Formats: sequence, structure tokens, C-alpha cells
Amino acid sequence: MLNRYVITPFYLLLALCAPLAHADIAVSSTRVWPAEDYTRIAIESAKPISNKMFTIGNPDRLVIDLKNVDLNQALNELTQKVSSNDPYISSVRVGQFKPDTVRLVFELKNKIKPQIFSLKPVGDYGHRLVLDIYPAHPIDPMMALLEKSGADIAQVPTESTTTDTDKTSVQAKKTQPPKQAELRARTLIIAIDAGHGGEDPGARGRRGSLEKVVTLSIAKKVKELIDDLPNMRGKLIRDGDYFIPLGKRVTKARKMNADLFVSIHADAFIKPNVRGSSVFALSKHGATSSAARWLAKKENEADLIGGVNIAVKDPYLARTLLDLSQTATINDSMKLAKYVLKELGDINKLHRGHVEQAGFAVLKSPEIPSILVETAFISNPREERNLNNKSYQWKLAKAIVNGIKQYFAQNPALSRPKIAQSSY
Repeated sequence: MLNRYVITPFYLLLALCAPLAHADIAVSSTRVWPAEDYTRIAIESAKPISNKMFTIGNPDRLVIDLKNVDLNQALNELTQKVSSNDPYISSVRVGQFKPDTVRLVFELKNKIKPQIFSLKPVGDYGHRLVLDIYPAHPIDPMMALLEKSGADIAQVPTESTTTDTDKTSVQAKKTQPPKQAELRARTLIIAIDAGHGGEDPGARGRRGSLEKVVTLSIAKKVKELIDDLPNMRGKLIRDGDYFIPLGKRVTKARKMNADLFVSIHADAFIKPNVRGSSVFALSKHGATSSAARWLAKKENEADLIGGVNIAVKDPYLARTLLDLSQTATINDSMKLAKYVLKELGDINKLHRGHVEQAGFAVLKSPEIPSILVETAFISNPREERNLNNKSYQWKLAKAIVNGIKQYFAQNPALSRPKIAQSSY
């Protein structure tokens, strides 16, 4: 018979080791969202992950140590998810650095400014550790637009019937600073915001369609139609499958000196028979209906799903969202919304026959007329099929652009000076 004084320490050792055997946190999935603005890496797990981040030079590398994490297949697959065209990451290595530490090493292409933060479970997601890799020197959206167009957009005629005399005058003014440009010497910039993206898929259709995919496809068509117009330029707030926080969308539009902001969505409801197109503007005094209030709340929750680092305070963004003395801007937004709603009514049933208003965060630009277009209900089987039809997407895009054209025909844009946005 074994001595009980020998058995007791043995079982005590087992008791001490048992928690260690179950201490590893299993990663359920990893996702990489590359974009020109930034690259996001999301690591999802059932429990929060303790981590440590630091950089190493010569060559430039970013290191993330994950504590008590199991080096499983889901985590190893991260090495295969970094694409060759990622703007900031050339490759990533994953390995067991210490018995209780898994190390991620990101080989970098450029100087970066990383942010790492945790998100609590929301929607279909568990705990997420999110790494955002920003460039050390952020891209100026206005300069990017100028470089892409190959011309100073502040110096392009805005009248399609420009005479030879006018052309001579415009050419002469090309040597003058943009702040001296007259109305007819400025191209109108339309910011086109494809709703949701990246970690935030938006609404889902009965057949599995994702709102973020549909909205980007329509937004690209709107841009193409606008770019074909003689005096306008379309600028996509997001041009790929990645997430941009709602306030940052507003900031981006302001930094590119947009004349209008159009956010494109595809609504969903619990009842599949609900259908129709809608257009919304911002309200300073509450929603115009309970449905508008509900929709605004749902859309404003995109930041919770997409993931925002609340520890980072942007004073410029704070000023943007707090500056609500914008009655004139809301009035212009209502005018634009009515024109777009009328055009949408020619190709689809209207969910409501009038423009509605609510506190949409993405519409809170103090000086840019802004609207949110719910193209159709992706939760309605018939409308879901239409939303995935390229021909129908073109019809929706044309309706939006026709509404924009009518707005400018009745409300000529003021000649706003081009602000040096780098000061923010």
C-alpha cells in the first residue's frame, strides 16, 4: 500500500499542473483586411488575449507576443493570408517563442504607426484582438485625388458649355492659387460612401448576400458615372473590402473638400416581405419616425461590429461630430435627398414617399450636404436578387447620379476655398 504522504504531494502537483494544461486560449479565426488607408488584422478567440507589441529596426519589423495562446491551425493560417499587394506588410511569421508565448513577426514594407486593441463579443463575433497598421505619414486624400487625376481639380471648368474665351480665361488662371478659383473653375467632388466593409458585413440576405459587397459594387458604378460627367469627380470613401469607422468617413470626405456626401446601403428587416427604397438626411431634433430612429441606431452600431479603437481620441473628429450648427447644410441635404428619392421611385417602389431624418453618425458633416440611400431591402428575396443584378445596380447608380445632377442644376455649388488639410 502506498504511503499517503507520497500520494498527497503527487496529487498536489497534478492539481497545480491541471490549470496550466487548460490555460491555452484557442484562436478560432484570423482575418486580414489590406487597404491603402491601413491594414487590419483580426484575431478571434473565445477569451480575451493578453499581448505585448513592439517594433524592431534593420529591417523594420513589428512584433506581437500573445500570452497563453495555443499555436493552432487557425493561428498558423495567418501566414497565408497576407497578400503580396498589401501596402504595409510583406510577410508574417508565427512561432512558439516561449512555453506561454506565441510570437507574431510582421515584416514591413514601410514605416508604420500601429495600434492594437481588444473588442468584446458582439453579433456573431467572439473576443477579438485587432491590430491596425497605419502609415507613419497618413495619405492626404486630396493630394491622392490630384495625383490620380493628373490635373489640378481646382482649375477645371465647371460649365459644359465653356466658350473659347472662357477656355482662355481658365488657362490663364491655372497659374493662380486655388483659393482664387471662381465657381466655373472648380470641379465638384462627390464623396461616395459604400456602407459597412471588412469586419462589418452589414445586413445579410436570405440567399447569403452581404450588404458590404452590394454597396461597394453600386458605389463603384456611381463613381464611374460621375467621372464621365464633364465637371464632377467621384471619390470612394472605401474602394475595397475593409472597415472605416463612421466618423472617419466624415473626416475623409471633409479632407478631400467634398461638395456632397452620399452613403449607400441595402436595408434589412425581420419580415421578408418589407421592400422599397428610402433616402435619409440628418436630423438635429430627433427622428421623423420610429422606423428612421431604429435604422439610425442600427447603422450607428456599425462601429461596434467593425471595431473602433476607443482609446484613440481624434480632436479634429471630435470637432466634426460636435459641430451641429448646420441648419443650412441639412436643408441642402433635404433638397438633394428629394431629387434622389424621386429618381429611385422611377425604378423601384419607395418604402416611404418622402425623405426621412434621423441622427445618422455618418451624415454629421457640418458643411457637406449628406444623404444616406437605402437602395432596397436585402432581406426581401426579390430585392436581394435585384441588388445582385449588375443591370439593376446600374439603374440604381444612374438614379443616384441623376438626382445629384438635378440638385446642382437647381442649387449651383458655392466656390469654397481649398483648405490646406495637412494642418489637422
